Amino acid sequence: MASLTPISQSHFLLKKPNLTTPPPSGLSSSFIPKDLPYSKAKPFVLPWMATRTVSATTAEKPRKRYPGEAKGFVEEMRFVAMKLHTREQAKEGEKEVKKPEERSVGKWEPSVDGYLKFLVDSKLVYDTLEGIIDKADFPSYAEFRNTGLERSDKLAKDLQWFKEQGYAIPEPSSPGVTYAEYLKELSEKDPQAFICHFYNIYFAHSAGGRMIGKKVAEKLLNKKELEFYKWDGDLPQLLQNVRDKLNKVAEVIFSVLLQNSVVNSILFLCPLRP
Repeated sequence: MASLTPISQSHFLLKKPNLTTPPPSGLSSSFIPKDLPYSKAKPFVLPWMATRTVSATTAEKPRKRYPGEAKGFVEEMRFVAMKLHTREQAKEGEKEVKKPEERSVGKWEPSVDGYLKFLVDSKLVYDTLEGIIDKADFPSYAEFRNTGLERSDKLAKDLQWFKEQGYAIPEPSSPGVTYAEYLKELSEKDPQAFICHFYNIYFAHSAGGRMIGKKVAEKLLNKKELEFYKWDGDLPQLLQNVRDKLNKVAEVIFSVLLQNSVVNSILFLCPLRP
């Protein structure tokens, strides 16, 4: 886990860092959702108060780590994702199948029209993601520019190819538009959650997404491989580079959360005065 850096170094993650006028209930950060425990003021143990708490502190057992935590944030997310998969969906899946709709599809017959809708919605989602990253309202987003995983330009080429084959390109569907708007909202209000969506979208496409693309190509496109499923460079290395960046950003995020907890506590006990 990253060590606590000076608070001034953590501000690169915040849109408008401002510690000059704390609200009555303590300082909160635009980076931290209000429902997180770190966003509320906590009692702060000053040196002269430590003698009353040292016995309890020394008696505490080390916190049990979450599965995958020792290897970094990405591995921790993967463990959580596996809890949402069944064994039919992934070898490491842990979710029990309780409803018929949770079972794997026995027979799947894709159509070109349906596939085009999927590609158009995907284009909208990747346009949104890559626009957010380029704009970088939070400087930490800039870490994920030009990773080699970008899909928007690839999808544009594929949709143009379908158009040249005589297919009509539909407009984005309502669910696609809704999700794109949701990503925009998350990116502004909940960066931690947005980063998780970023991870899930790009990494899922590089795994199960490729399997789906291969099956669709066999059934509908005479085994033509679309640009959507091609990457410039070594894909495993591109993915590893992004894993490293995600772990790095996650460490700084956690550091900021802890620092804000301390700052909130100090301001709660010692309000700033003019």
